[in-house]
Amino acid sequence: MELQKMNGHSRDDGFDSVEAMEENSEFLPHKTSIKKEVHFTDFEGKTSFGMSIFNLSNAIMGSGILGLAYAMSNTGIILFIILLLFIALLSAYSIHLLLKCAGVVGIRAYEQLGNRAFGPPGKMLAAIVITVHNIGAMSSYLYIVKSELPLVIQAFLGKQHVNTGEWFLDGRYLIIIVSAIIILPLALMKQLGYLGYTSGFSLSCMVFFLISVIYKKFSLPCFFDSSNTTSLHDDDFSKLNSTCDAKLFTINSEAAYTIPIIAFAFVCHPEVLPIYTELRNANKKRMQKVANISILAMFVMYLLTAIFGYLTFYAGVEAELLHTYSKVDPLDVLILCVRLAVLVAVTLTVPVVLFPIRRAVLQIFFPDKPFHWARHILIAFSLIFVVNLLVIFVPSIKDIFGVIGATSAPSLIFILPAIFYIRIVPEDQEPFKSKPKIQAACFAALGFIFMIMSLSFIFIDWSTGKSRSGGAH
Repeated sequence: MELQKMNGHSRDDGFDSVEAMEENSEFLPHKTSIKKEVHFTDFEGKTSFGMSIFNLSNAIMGSGILGLAYAMSNTGIILFIILLLFIALLSAYSIHLLLKCAGVVGIRAYEQLGNRAFGPPGKMLAAIVITVHNIGAMSSYLYIVKSELPLVIQAFLGKQHVNTGEWFLDGRYLIIIVSAIIILPLALMKQLGYLGYTSGFSLSCMVFFLISVIYKKFSLPCFFDSSNTTSLHDDDFSKLNSTCDAKLFTINSEAAYTIPIIAFAFVCHPEVLPIYTELRNANKKRMQKVANISILAMFVMYLLTAIFGYLTFYAGVEAELLHTYSKVDPLDVLILCVRLAVLVAVTLTVPVVLFPIRRAVLQIFFPDKPFHWARHILIAFSLIFVVNLLVIFVPSIKDIFGVIGATSAPSLIFILPAIFYIRIVPEDQEPFKSKPKIQAACFAALGFIFMIMSLSFIFIDWSTGKSRSGGAH
C-alpha cells in the first residue's frame, strides 16, 4: 500500500491546469443529452489496463505484509481470514465511492475531493490524514532498517549474536547513518525521476519474500522437536508456543492490533485517482476492475504470507515476520538475501513517500509561494529528523502498525470516502435518504467504530504492559 506513494502526486507541472479547471467546474446536471459526464478534464490517459493493475498493486503493497502473520497468531486462522476478506471487500467499496465522486466532479486528487466537499478545511483534513499515514509508512520502513540491517551486518561478520556492544550493530545508529547518507540526498531531489521505478523492485522483493516464507515452512522443523532446538537461545523459548498446533480461533490481549495491521496493509486510496487519471480509456467500471483485481492479488499474497509465516512460528511469530527467522539461524543465506532485497527496497521507498508529505505541507502552509530550495531542504530534513526520532523511541513496529492502522487507515478507507460521497453527489441524483447515501453513512460510522475500538484496546494493551515482543529493540 505504501511502496508507491507518488503515482500522480509528483507531477505538478503536467496537471496544474487540469486541477485548476476541475476546481472551477460546477456539478453536472443529472440528465442531459448534450453534455457528457466529466471524468478528468482535458487529459487523456495512456497507461494500459495491466500496467494500471501493477501500479495500484504497488500502491497497496507495503511493510504491512510483514505484520500479518503476527496478526493471525493473535486471532487464529479462521477469524483472521474473515477479517482479511472483510477489510478487502470494504476497501473495494470505498474505492467505488471515490470513483463515483470523481465521476461527478472530474477531480483526480484525494485532497481536491476534500476541497470540493468541505472547502479549504476539507482539503486540509485530507492532506493532514495523508501526511500522518505517510509518516507512519516512512517510520515502518525505517524500523525495518533498524531491525534488519544489524542482522545483515552480523551475518557478513559471521557473528551469532547482535547484542555484542558494537555501535555498528546498533540499529539506532544505523538508521541515522542510512538517513544521512542515502535517504536525505534522494529526498532533496527536486523531481522524483528514477525513484518511481523502485516500486517495481519493491513488489518483486515482496514476491521473493513470500516465496521464501513458503519454502521455509517446509524446510524448518517444529521448534519443539527435541532434536531441533539447539539453535534457539534459552531466552527465546518463553516467546515461542509450547506446541506446534495451529489455532483456528483464538483471542488474546494483542488481537486489538489485528484490524489496524490489516487496514494499514490495504491503504492505497490517495493513489487511486491519479492512477485513474492515467488509465487508457478511463471510466468508472474499468477502473473498478483495476481496483478489484489489484485488491484480489494482494489479498492472495497477504493470506499466503500470513498462513505460512504463522504455521512456521505459531505463537512465536513477531510483529515483523522477517526478524523472527533470526531466532532460528541468523546466518541463513536465503533469509539474508531476502533481508538485503527488502532493505534496499524500503530504503529507496522512504524518499518516494516523503514527496507527497512535503507537497501537502507546502499546500497547507505555503500555498502561493514559488519553489525555494531553502524551504525544500528544510522540510525534507525536518521530516526525516522527526521520523528518525519516532523509530528510535518506538519499542516495536507493531506500535507503528497499530496506531497508524487505527487512525489514518480507517480515515482513508472508511470515513473520508464516505463523507465526501455524501457531500459531493448532488441531491437531485441521490437524495440524502437514498439507499447509497445511507450505506455510505453507515460505512463512515463503521470507520469511526473501528478507530475508537482499536485505539481503546491498543491503549489498554500499552497500559497493562503485557505485550509480546515485536521485533528488535
